[in-house]
Amino acid sequence: MTESTVQTTEPPAPSDTHRGDRVVTAMLRTFIGVAIVGWAASFLLTAIHFWVLPLPPSVDLQGPMAVITSPWAYVGPFPLALIGAVYYLAMITAGASLLHTRAAWLESALLPITAIGVLASAGFVYLQLGPIGEICPFCMMSAGATTLLFVIELINRRRGGVGTAEAVPAVRVWPVTFLLTMTATLAVVWALPQLPLPGN
Repeated sequence: MTESTVQTTEPPAPSDTHRGDRVVTAMLRTFIGVAIVGWAASFLLTAIHFWVLPLPPSVDLQGPMAVITSPWAYVGPFPLALIGAVYYLAMITAGASLLHTRAAWLESALLPITAIGVLASAGFVYLQLGPIGEICPFCMMSAGATTLLFVIELINRRRGGVGTAEAVPAVRVWPVTFLLTMTATLAVVWALPQLPLPGN
């Protein structure tokens, strides 16, 4: 009597290509986080423009106040900070959309947009170091955030683009993005009265 042997084969492990490039996915999440930091800095400066300015003539303008009251802090009637806040809200929305949809057209649009953001920030950093002669830490934070957004875009392009990222369901993207953005907004609202601003 012979014994029959049963051979079992293990199912093949799922391919990484089905899971997507986790680095690109992590970079997209980082993109959203950096944009939220930029939003917080720009929203704080915008709030100062609308709720603290104009300052009494007796106030000695130094540091951030000298920067945000300078003629270069406006584009026509609009504060640069407000333009920055709108920019970062757009970047938060774009980052969340990319994480969910992995749309190639949106990625193609973001690289030149973030590049323009870097050039604009570099120009304003020059103005702080040169003609204005004062430094605004929140403006520098915004400039750093803009630069990081551009770098993340370059990294993702080098790794094959957002099409290689993991597919993340919308229900795992938008609620978290909204919650983090609102948390940053509320933190700014709380911090504004605590800052050493004229009138506080």
